[in-house]
Amino acid sequence: MVDLTREMADVMSALGRPQSARGRALMFVSAYGGEGVSTVAREYARCEAAFTKKPVWLVDADLAAQGQMQALTEDPERFGQPGPLSQASPDGSAFFALSPPGRDDRGAPIHDSQYLVARAFLGKRLWVTRFRQNNMAPGQRVKLFEQTTYWKALRQHAQTIVVDAPALDRSTAALQLAPQMDGVILVVSEGEGDVQARVTLKADIEQAGGTLLGMVYNRARRVTGGTRRPLGRFAAL
Repeated sequence: MVDLTREMADVMSALGRPQSARGRALMFVSAYGGEGVSTVAREYARCEAAFTKKPVWLVDADLAAQGQMQALTEDPERFGQPGPLSQASPDGSAFFALSPPGRDDRGAPIHDSQYLVARAFLGKRLWVTRFRQNNMAPGQRVKLFEQTTYWKALRQHAQTIVVDAPALDRSTAALQLAPQMDGVILVVSEGEGDVQARVTLKADIEQAGGTLLGMVYNRARRVTGGTRRPLGRFAAL
């Protein structure tokens, strides 16, 4: 278990609170897999949920490797008991499309939004999504929309939407999502990858129309007993 409460409190302070009644969407991404994006996004969502009046939504945008809902479910001491599965779309929209479109056993169409579900944690202060990858038919593919009403609709129900995007070394999803976000935070892990790849990621996100808000430097080391002691910090860009 990684506890980033102190570090995420610093990130929350640096980012400030949303300036309007409409919620904001923040995306966390890294240049390489294994830099701790999912952990940082999850911990940030947990910490912000403790202080918000409206719920925080943690959207697992890594549609090829879902893991956030399972991680929260397996840690009830930190996230509480999970609620029942619910729809994750307020208006029936989605931020992705399946091709060919889904159909049920009778041949009736399945809306894309039905492939996205959510569970509530922390007494409904934190919601986390899961893409039903196992419900895809053989040969079906999923792609992200470059424009969608999903984020606007979800902002009406959330104070902050925390988007956990897959690393750029295996997916361009972050570049497609960046223009639809209110801000992007880069996660950099000590000893992983090279500096140029991170500089390139920053430039690519800005070129795609994203707004870089800062960087979480995720330093972690092994100490006696095998516990990971995070020593992260946040830097504005």
